[in-house]
Amino acid sequence: MQIEILGTGCAKCITLEKIVREVVSQLDGDYEVVKVDDIMEIMKYNILSMPGFVINGKLISTGKVLSATEIRQHIKEAEENA
Repeated sequence: MQIEILGTGCAKCITLEKIVREVVSQLDGDYEVVKVDDIMEIMKYNILSMPGFVINGKLISTGKVLSATEIRQHIKEAEENA
């Protein structure tokens, strides 16, 4: 499963990446966390506010820092729908 954090380095982007990495480290599974800071790549998702949270190419959230619980839930849902 590929998880992308879209952002150019703002505080929210950094915080979201940290939380995602912590959650993934606690889960059993094959997860790749990628920080996307290339504005041209970010623009492909047509988001207006950062950070963006993407699982397997699907934009899940923009503009906010998700909690660990929310991240876990989104990962679980993505696994169930895979």
